[in-house]
Amino acid sequence: MNVLLLYPRFPKSFWSFEKTLALLNRKAMLPPLGLVTVAAILPQEWQFKLVDRNVRQVTEAEWDWADLVILSAMIVQKQDLLEQIQEAKRRGKRVAVGGPYPTALPHEVSDVGADYLILDEGEITLPLFIDAIARGQDSGIFRSDGVKPDVTHTPIPRFDLLEFEAYSEMSVQFSRGCPFQCEFCDIIVLYGRKPRTKAPEQLLGELNRLYELGWRRSIFMVDDNFIGNKRNVKLFLKELKPWMVEHKYPFSFATEASVDLAQDQELMDWMVQCNFGAVFLGIETPDEASLTLTQKHQNTRDSLSDAVYKITRSGLRVMAGFIIGFDGEKPGAGQRIVKFVEQTAIPTALFSMLQALPDTALWHRLEKEGRLRNKSANINQTTLMNFVPTRPLEQIAREYVDAFDQLYDPEKFLDRAYRHYRILGEATYPKKGKGGKKAVNWVTIRALLTICWRQGVLRKTRWQFWRNLGNMLRYNSGGIGPYLSVCAQIEHFLEYRDIVRREIEEQVAVFLEGEVRIKSEVEVAV
Repeated sequence: MNVLLLYPRFPKSFWSFEKTLALLNRKAMLPPLGLVTVAAILPQEWQFKLVDRNVRQVTEAEWDWADLVILSAMIVQKQDLLEQIQEAKRRGKRVAVGGPYPTALPHEVSDVGADYLILDEGEITLPLFIDAIARGQDSGIFRSDGVKPDVTHTPIPRFDLLEFEAYSEMSVQFSRGCPFQCEFCDIIVLYGRKPRTKAPEQLLGELNRLYELGWRRSIFMVDDNFIGNKRNVKLFLKELKPWMVEHKYPFSFATEASVDLAQDQELMDWMVQCNFGAVFLGIETPDEASLTLTQKHQNTRDSLSDAVYKITRSGLRVMAGFIIGFDGEKPGAGQRIVKFVEQTAIPTALFSMLQALPDTALWHRLEKEGRLRNKSANINQTTLMNFVPTRPLEQIAREYVDAFDQLYDPEKFLDRAYRHYRILGEATYPKKGKGGKKAVNWVTIRALLTICWRQGVLRKTRWQFWRNLGNMLRYNSGGIGPYLSVCAQIEHFLEYRDIVRREIEEQVAVFLEGEVRIKSEVEVAV
């Protein structure tokens, strides 16, 4: 069986970083971990080829070679996924589809011709699919019926199928699930509220495999809440530290965590000692009433700004997510988010309008209230809310684009990045042995020169850039490399903030035209 694993293209988004990645000749931030895990679960006598459409196109030879095409996607990849299913069917291929988007909205992929729907978690549903193939079954829907797999049996992903040089970071997964119950979150719907973790030796096996294959750069732990099971995380970190020392710190790590990380200094210290350099926090909003309404109670127990400072001072660069459009939200929410980000000096602030994702508690509540505008969703930053909010949509949209524009003003962004790294101070930057040294080559030098030219000569940030760099050399020389990497992000955001404004304003105009038309039709009818 010749299997073509096909990963759909992401639209331009907050995390796509095309212009930043281009500085280092990279094509995408992260590889498709789900598909290489699928390849490890499927029969190893099958033949596999993987094409990430964020990296390159499928060749004619690859289409001709394939007996079966398997795709996986998140909701944001919807458009390209549906197009690739149709292309595969046009070529007469059998198509199997899985992942978060097909699991949430299976009818949308079956409507365009997918033969096999491998839904929920693959450790359970892939064996059902394999049995169906063995019986000669030419279609089917495979579900786990609420059963969650024991991830300690998940095999090492087929990392060998990836084009390593195309990616800025590698991805691995330690746990699935989250113990909290945020109303808008689909993670607890997909993976449950009881975090399941791999065994320490199991994940070390994955790191060993990446080491053997020659990976020596950053790794993102793609857990939706890395610290959901703190006990097991600490057991893993205690095994990871000697492995990192023995292998001379070949990797740096980043991950996602809930803000209660700030309450556990021991855990933060272990993370820093294991070369974790950054953590993404779901802060969402500084408005406590909105946090309470959306059941994000873990963010109301302590001061959010104190939590950010504590995590940063422990040596972890903070990235954070923010949302506008919660029910009952008072005007000015966008500016309150900007003020919080500026006060806490968070350089990278993911900012979005609230979306009701399929099958979440928010989705079901809004559906019951008759407030859903459509039966789908999109979590891109250029998409209007898919439900009727409690204050005017155009007001929320205006606050959103204005705040996004301010957050990614070059001078404000570079100022936050500098202040953030001064708070980080001389937190550990391991350079122990050859494994911990960054490769310096022409590509790296060219990227540095490009940043210095654009931000230090061409733009109005020129004096700020050189002053900040000089102070970094004086006060935090060990952090200059990571600091400049964050500065490089503005190369993406300068363009993307204009895209956000243009596309949101276009959608608002269409929305208002529709509102006027409906009002006119009602008046005529009356």
